[in-house]
Amino acid sequence: MLFLGKQDQIREKLAMSDLMLMPSELESFGLAALEGMACEVVPVATRTGGVPEVIEHGVTGFLADVGDVETMSRYAIELLSDESALRAMGKRARAAAQERFCSSRIIPLYEGFYRKVLEQSSKSS
Repeated sequence: MLFLGKQDQIREKLAMSDLMLMPSELESFGLAALEGMACEVVPVATRTGGVPEVIEHGVTGFLADVGDVETMSRYAIELLSDESALRAMGKRARAAAQERFCSSRIIPLYEGFYRKVLEQSSKSS
């Protein structure tokens, strides 16, 4: 196992991976899972924080309860034992990441939200 420290070119590192294990007890959003998904790396993660909003269990990755490393291991072994299923799930993960979280889609949503908030605050002033 290698610990590489902070990396700027994460896409190249992720591209060498088949899957990503995330046995976190706490996660706010699941950005690491989303980055992996964008690179067709299948996440196997714990059902905590915002991670279930990013990963659709059994479709774009797998979710397990916090501390359930046995289930996470089983999912990882199943995926690594079936190359075609692994690649198919990786492609679905990338498509979901692009469709739901791509900046070209998200930024206009944020801008619209902020416009609406500003309009409402100017009306109440």
